[in-house]
Amino acid sequence: MPTLHWIGKDKVINHHQDVPYKILEKRYTYCNGIETKNATSDNKIIHGDNLEALKSLLPEYEGKIKCIYIDPPYNTGNEGWVYNDNVSHPKLKKWLGEVVGKEGEDLSRHDKWLCMIYPRLKLLHKLLADDGVIFISIDDNEYQHLKLICDEIFSRKNFITTFTWRTDGNFDNQAKIKINHEYILCYSKRAGYFEFPELIDLNVEETSKLFNNKIINTIVKNGPKNPISKIKLPIGFKTNFKSGIIKKREDSFPFFHSDAIVDDYKLQNNVIVESGWSSKRIFELFLANNLEPVIDTKGQLTKFYLTENGAIESEKTREKQSHVISSLMNMGSTQNMSNELKTMGFSFSFPKPVTLIKYLISVFNSKDFYILDSFAGSGTTAHAVLNLNKEDGGNRKFILVEMEDYANTITAERIKRVIDGYGKDKKNVEGTGGDFDYYELGAPLFLNNELLNEEVGIERIQEYVWYSETRSPYEPQEEHYLLGAYNGTAYYFYYERDRLTTLDDSFLRVIKTKAEQYIIYADNCLLDDRLMDKYHIIFKKIPRDISRF
Repeated sequence: MPTLHWIGKDKVINHHQDVPYKILEKRYTYCNGIETKNATSDNKIIHGDNLEALKSLLPEYEGKIKCIYIDPPYNTGNEGWVYNDNVSHPKLKKWLGEVVGKEGEDLSRHDKWLCMIYPRLKLLHKLLADDGVIFISIDDNEYQHLKLICDEIFSRKNFITTFTWRTDGNFDNQAKIKINHEYILCYSKRAGYFEFPELIDLNVEETSKLFNNKIINTIVKNGPKNPISKIKLPIGFKTNFKSGIIKKREDSFPFFHSDAIVDDYKLQNNVIVESGWSSKRIFELFLANNLEPVIDTKGQLTKFYLTENGAIESEKTREKQSHVISSLMNMGSTQNMSNELKTMGFSFSFPKPVTLIKYLISVFNSKDFYILDSFAGSGTTAHAVLNLNKEDGGNRKFILVEMEDYANTITAERIKRVIDGYGKDKKNVEGTGGDFDYYELGAPLFLNNELLNEEVGIERIQEYVWYSETRSPYEPQEEHYLLGAYNGTAYYFYYERDRLTTLDDSFLRVIKTKAEQYIIYADNCLLDDRLMDKYHIIFKKIPRDISRF
């Protein structure tokens, strides 16, 4: 598979592992129209660098995010974006810390963009669930580069499609060729887990047959992708007419190699027919299933029959409709969204429309999952989640990350107004209800000298150590020093802020949990190897042996 190389790739390809793990500090919960510290929510808005914030989300959310939508800088040359990711290499650190300019002014702007986005995609891949999907908005400036690194990180086999979104903006201004589209790359974590969406494209008219519970189509189809082959229709094959004879023929498809005799809506003789077929595999399954209906790849109950003019038709019965196409039209514009934000009291450039994000989220058949947006901007993703939940009674949860200072004054404030309602008179919009926690990115867990930062609190340290060992959520235990038991192993974190701890015989006597193996963290160990082997004990030294992820 082709791979992309750029200046700085070797320094950032594993940079996500070097990003410091920082604590998320909750500032308030917004619920019932007020900010409070006496409540909690499953929804999160996080203010801080999204690379560090994504790292901080791992203990609770690794492999659990079903939908990710991001709208990163497009690198148009007009944005003036800066990302200083504290990459250890001195030259690269300075280079990434400079404002990214226009094409002619900054010949390395694409390299810098790739250095910025690559480690973030690596962490997003970790957070994505096996049945999850990531959507990434982009335009022509970085589309080709983004596609290649997504093939590398998510794997080409997990590529679903590139949506094209008609942006529906102002097309009156003069240009040699007016660009009126953007792209949305779509990848799954594991393609086989992605279900057929129970969704109909918004532009399909209500009278369309796509809304019917039964779909009837001929399977006779000839072309390069449908080579001609012979199939035997057995005695008893159903027809949609009571009786008659279809004569042997070679002048129209399907060819009949002998007369087909029909009585009582069934074939009375075996007949060889020849044509190209649009659903040959499922048709052969139907024949092998003694002419009983079979389930196709979309979960539709499928049967076949012969018509009076010699056509063979499929009849598909379904409970849910599915018709998602890659061309997205009539889903709002950034101009309209900007105008709506003005009615809410905000000024924000190029916000994505709620209709677009709602549609992407609706691709998932579930109504209870997490949606992450780590380039949150004005908060359109959370707005879309709240609107959808209000419409269908769903329990979708959002996690937003925004690094700019407007995270609280615009992003969070907008969501407060969506929850409570906004606008006046005819432009009044009823509130969706809901709540969220607002966080700031806090102190690092490890200091520059690699010692534990004791100021973050023992429970945060225990949570980190437990996650580094088990990759599972941490739950405080009643037994002192016990982190928990997982897959037959009990984990102990023997740590005191004011003194050194030693793993010795006296500590073993206070252990109450029975396990096949023990992993015990402490400052020192006085147990001999024979005793440790006997009781299946593994000693890990604090802080040296605490994994960095």
